Amino acid sequence: MSDIGDWFRSIPAITRYWFAATVAVPLVGKLGLISPAYFFLWPEAFLYRFQVWRPITATFYFPVGPGTGFLYLVNLYFLYQYSTRLETGAFDGRPADYLFMLLFNWICIVITGLAMDMQLLMIPLIMSVLYVWAQLNRDMIVSFWFGTRFKACYLPWVILGFNYIIGGS
Repeated sequence: MSDIGDWFRSIPAITRYWFAATVAVPLVGKLGLISPAYFFLWPEAFLYRFQVWRPITATFYFPVGPGTGFLYLVNLYFLYQYSTRLETGAFDGRPADYLFMLLFNWICIVITGLAMDMQLLMIPLIMSVLYVWAQLNRDMIVSFWFGTRFKACYLPWVILGFNYIIGGS
């Protein structure tokens, strides 16, 4: 058990809290401690009933089930991998800048989510971090599943297609 604790403590601070929230919120919903209906971003509930927590919980919630568990785990991996790389690479020693970038991306995603009736925001925020990493490392050769190799600048588009195939949207 200490190996998991050591690994978790070795994750950079912002990524660690984001990762923990992205594990804890779906677990709370799955265990029925809080109804998952309270985690979705519903424009009418947020705008007219002033349920101000909805953009935050929609960022961390994912409906884990038999059909979505694999997609959830893959996106947790992407969150861990690319957020850690950004936090220890381009934003090394500048946690406020990294937090500001995440906050800016989150605000843009929430506005888009409200306008387009997107109820869950976990994957878009992870994809935004992955996109920033890919653009900062655009000429790096990355490997995807089954040994497929290509430049990092194409990675977000490959993952978008991958999410579409395994997630159906």
